Amino acid sequence: MEAIRPRIGVLAVGRDTFDVAFAETVLEKAWRAIDALDAEVVGERRILFDADQANAALGHLKAQPLDLVVQLQVTFTDATMTCEIAREVSAPLLLWSFPEPRSGGRLRLNSFCGINLAAHALSRLSLKFDYVHGPPDDAEALRRIEGLARAAAVKTSLNGVRIGVIGQHPDGFDACRYTQDELTERFGVQVEVHDLIAFLDGVKALDEAVAEPHYRERQQVMVNLAEMDRAATLKTLKAYEAMRCLITDRGYAGLAVRCWPEFFTHYGAAACGAVALLNEHYLPGGCEADVHGVLTALILQRLAGAPAFNTDLVDLDRESDTCVFWHCGQAPVQMADPAAEVRATIHSNRKLPLLNEFPLKPGRITLARFSKGQGRSRLVLGGGEMQRAPLAFSGTAGVARLDSHVDTVLDNLMAAGLEHHTAIVYGEHRPALRRLAELLEIDTVELTA
Repeated sequence: MEAIRPRIGVLAVGRDTFDVAFAETVLEKAWRAIDALDAEVVGERRILFDADQANAALGHLKAQPLDLVVQLQVTFTDATMTCEIAREVSAPLLLWSFPEPRSGGRLRLNSFCGINLAAHALSRLSLKFDYVHGPPDDAEALRRIEGLARAAAVKTSLNGVRIGVIGQHPDGFDACRYTQDELTERFGVQVEVHDLIAFLDGVKALDEAVAEPHYRERQQVMVNLAEMDRAATLKTLKAYEAMRCLITDRGYAGLAVRCWPEFFTHYGAAACGAVALLNEHYLPGGCEADVHGVLTALILQRLAGAPAFNTDLVDLDRESDTCVFWHCGQAPVQMADPAAEVRATIHSNRKLPLLNEFPLKPGRITLARFSKGQGRSRLVLGGGEMQRAPLAFSGTAGVARLDSHVDTVLDNLMAAGLEHHTAIVYGEHRPALRRLAELLEIDTVELTA
């Protein structure tokens, strides 16, 4: 799976009373830099000097879906066209102004004054915008543009997303509570709930033959699968097949599952291995019917182009300044340390298969959670490095050194009232996530600030 690729529309505005030759040089460099972004870029590659040119270009942009509109303020202009763009295009608007040499002579561009004038006009109209100021090859400006574009693309992609839920979260697990109204209003996400016992009874009725292809596939991955109770293992794989079919039939982007106690007591197998298989196939799964965990994992997956993993933070060690992220056996095999074996195991409490077992691979990680701590919607973020280390606890676990000392992380976590589930993904994705929080109009909480 590839990371989401945004579409950026570009318009360049200016006045021919300034240094046109110099302005065109700036424009050429800016376009070259934008073309190098990981995005589809559309728009006019010339400076629009009058209203007719600008309106025609705006009409072309309005005719196609966009995640971001970038107005290149190549020289000073009045704010008329900027306000028109902000009114007419639903995508976020970013203004880019360019510095020029302090020559002791005339202002050749006066670009920044142009976005200053536009910013005031937009503020009077209560129209939102973003901005960058820097030369055409400014790395920070380009990072901000790309981060906003990716965030906007993810936000757009959530509209109409459907998440399935099998069962209700366990009593006392307030961390897994959600409200349909908020998910619809803020994210555009719909949730559909299925009765757990009815689902499990349907899985029981399936022929074991539906699990055999998945068993053979797991044999290629897990070095010790033959050691597991075959009947119970096939039950987990039947559950995966039923989950996969439900997702396909209902058009879900992810699935939250009440995994205990009924999977063990009513059905006779662990849900963990089935959820791991969902994650491996880019269908974010979450246990304990945690809808916000599934939604967070889906967003991380779309940003990273790689599967995410909903975990518990289970241990913090001051001396080594490390912590452990763990959850039963749900991590996707893409996260396994290549220096270790991928093994099958049983649930540590219920003694039934099937679970993945391996330490997580070393590398940069982003952790995130759309949180309701303190009764408010916020995005909690953190970053760190997963370490190469022996498996800390049975199942799937990783030892990480975060960007702040574990004492600081602990204080920040408790002050935020963070849920016990946090989604992690490999790579650094916090810049885009911060921009996404702005677009969703929620605050961010930095665990590792």
